[in-house]
Amino acid sequence: MTTIPPTAAPAPTTPTAPTAPTAPTDPGGRAGTGTGTRTGPVGGSYDPAATTAGGLTGELARLEAQAELSFGAELRILREAGLDAHSGPFVEIGAGSGAVTRRLRAALPGLAHTAVDIDGDLLAHAAGCGAELLVADGAALPLPDDSAGFVLLRYVLQHLADPQAVLAEALRVLRPGGRIAVTEVDASCWGLAEPAYPELAEIHGKLARAQTSAGGDRTVGRRLTRLLRGAGCEDVALRPFATTNDDHPVEAFAPHLGPGRLQPLVAAGVVSLGEFALAADRWNRFRVDPDAYVMLLGFTATGTAPH
Repeated sequence: MTTIPPTAAPAPTTPTAPTAPTAPTDPGGRAGTGTGTRTGPVGGSYDPAATTAGGLTGELARLEAQAELSFGAELRILREAGLDAHSGPFVEIGAGSGAVTRRLRAALPGLAHTAVDIDGDLLAHAAGCGAELLVADGAALPLPDDSAGFVLLRYVLQHLADPQAVLAEALRVLRPGGRIAVTEVDASCWGLAEPAYPELAEIHGKLARAQTSAGGDRTVGRRLTRLLRGAGCEDVALRPFATTNDDHPVEAFAPHLGPGRLQPLVAAGVVSLGEFALAADRWNRFRVDPDAYVMLLGFTATGTAPH
């Protein structure tokens, strides 16, 4: 079994009559870095085609499963932070393929919603959701100052070498008194699984190091409140949320605990076939254990744009 906290943005859809996302005059990177020319990953340390087994198709399914697991808990925190049908315009930075975008549209259909991502190919999967789709760099949004009422960044900062730049841009487009919410994980407190398999710890470490070497930071969760305060936010607060197999079947956690996330590392020579087989064996043991328990933790930091 692999114990890997959530990574990156949203999920798949098969829209009818898809419409192309709007591109800015000078397109940049997904919520942070990139050139706008697709020659490899454009979302910082996040490459949707090389994140899990099955390439992009597998990643779209993983992201959909991720959103299905935790969206209810995340939405409750967003509502407590002030999100309602009158909170807009709502800007979702790092919307990816639209898993959370679609769920937010269903929960708040009257909310004016702009979904932003650097990766136009990925964002095209969100077509038909009812939100305006905008291909743009989160650090250089083609939006006016003080034009948004609420900004959301979900599993974005962990992929950026310079999260402060994106937060500064989010504060620029927020009107005074507007709200921001940032959802992330932390590799050191991702949750727990029983039974635990300590022999997998080094394999987990390889995945974290691979993301770090690509410019990401799987420990950003512990710094969320300081990052928001450093960007100038007021009323900063941190809310954890948990998802367990008391509320969802164990199989629903396969995208996080199963060995699929390790397959690209096998292809890259980072994880050996023996290590992959060990992880697969432990996941298969875990999934059939009637007493198995898993709890995934996430963290949402909220703040207010200064008046």
